[in-house]
Amino acid sequence: MLEARKGAWWDANKVGLSPPLIATPEGWLMIYHGVRHTAAGALYRLGLALFALDRPEVCLARGDSWIFGPEADYECRGDVANVAFPCGYTIGADGDTIHLYYGAADTCIALATGSVRELLAWLARNGGGCPPPFEGRSPGSSTSPL
Repeated sequence: MLEARKGAWWDANKVGLSPPLIATPEGWLMIYHGVRHTAAGALYRLGLALFALDRPEVCLARGDSWIFGPEADYECRGDVANVAFPCGYTIGADGDTIHLYYGAADTCIALATGSVRELLAWLARNGGGCPPPFEGRSPGSSTSPL
């Protein structure tokens, strides 16, 4: 449903798994990880996309940049350096606070806390359009080598 972009994007080489999408009034919010290969190695970062509630195969917006990446020592050094990827989340009793559990350097699990409303607001300011779903392919087909 969400492919790696072509070119110099932060998620140009791979789009990885997301925890379950979050139902919001604006649509299904996806927190995913993308990979960009650099001369220093691969960088794994987290980004956002939004899908239509009534047609979840339709991407409404996708962040032009990443929202979270490896910075702390435990995210930059470990079994695989410079890695942050989402594993799961809980939503607080207020319906807005998100506790995002994420993998760091393939060595540990860490916790980041934020706001679903703020994530949606960021995506509204920094989100671009999405390519047509499946780019003319049937939903079960893939051009990915993985």
